[in-house]
Amino acid sequence: MRPGRISAALALAAAMGLAACGYHSAGHYNTLPKTIHVIAVPAMENKTTKYQVEQRLTAATIHEFLVKTNYKVVPNANDGDAVLTGKVLSMEVLPLLFQTTTTQTSSTAQATAMLVTMKCEVTLTERATDKVLYHNDNFVFRNEYELSTDVRSFFQESDPALDRMSRDFAEKLVAAVTENF
Repeated sequence: MRPGRISAALALAAAMGLAACGYHSAGHYNTLPKTIHVIAVPAMENKTTKYQVEQRLTAATIHEFLVKTNYKVVPNANDGDAVLTGKVLSMEVLPLLFQTTTTQTSSTAQATAMLVTMKCEVTLTERATDKVLYHNDNFVFRNEYELSTDVRSFFQESDPALDRMSRDFAEKLVAAVTENF
């Protein structure tokens, strides 16, 4: 055999081997039963002191299901084939990077990036059978966010940073629930 054909044959064999082992692209594999067509996503519970974080996370999760899956999403638990419940257990926002400004008389540091860590409990239950399809009592979301302004404005009620964080959280959550990671 020629070297080019050997390389092609090895690449094909490797690809077939990976496919046989169950590897797949994230976001493109669904492990939920075929009987699930409607997912109820009631408002999450907020066990933190962060104002309305559960509302934004719930809205972002609903949006992610609608955009990335073929499921119909409803807010009422009694109207779904499956019910996704969630509790935001903790949320920590820590400065990650600093920018230092030094003058002749003083030196100040201002955070330029924050690390957000959120711990949640999430359960997806098939309503007809009460079978738990997905459960994680330690669903941890962690991401870094750059600051465009003062640290004090990072998590104000209308701050776009919370919306970005909610979208990122929902993307990870929907992938975890549908792919059963």
